Amino acid sequence: MKDFNEYISKEIVRKRSPNKERADSLIEDSDKRRFFFNQIIEKIEINDSNANYIIEQVYDILIELIRAKTFLDGYEASGNYAHEAEVSYLKEINFSELERNTMDNIRKFRNGIKYYGRRYAKNEAEESIKFMNSILPKLKKLLKDGAA
Repeated sequence: MKDFNEYISKEIVRKRSPNKERADSLIEDSDKRRFFFNQIIEKIEINDSNANYIIEQVYDILIELIRAKTFLDGYEASGNYAHEAEVSYLKEINFSELERNTMDNIRKFRNGIKYYGRRYAKNEAEESIKFMNSILPKLKKLLKDGAA
C-alpha cells in the first residue's frame, strides 16, 4: 500500500478545510448501518451463501468512519484509488501495520465482490466481523477526540 502523501501528490487526495458536517453525516450513517447489521447478524446464521454481503457491510461501516476522520482532518479523496487512499490514512492516525493490511484486504475483498464476481466463505466473513469489532472502539475514539 502506498503512503498517504503519494495520494496527495497524485491529487487523489486534496487538502480542504475540515468538514465537520460531512463527517458527522458519515458517522451517523455508519452507526445506522452497524445497528442494522447487528440486527441481521442476530437473526441469521453466517454461511458461505451470505459471506459476501457480510464482508461488504463490514467494509462500508468501517470506510465511512475512516472517511469521516479524513474530513475532520481536512482531507478529501476522490476518483480512482480514493478508497485505497482512505485506507492508507490509517497509518497517519496510528493504526498498526497489521490493522492497515487487514483493512486493505477487506477493501480488496469488497472490490473482488463488486467488480470481479468473487465469492468468499463463512470464515472470511467471520474474520471481517472480528476485525471490525476490534478497531471500532479506536476509530470511534479518534472521531470523538477529533470532533471537539
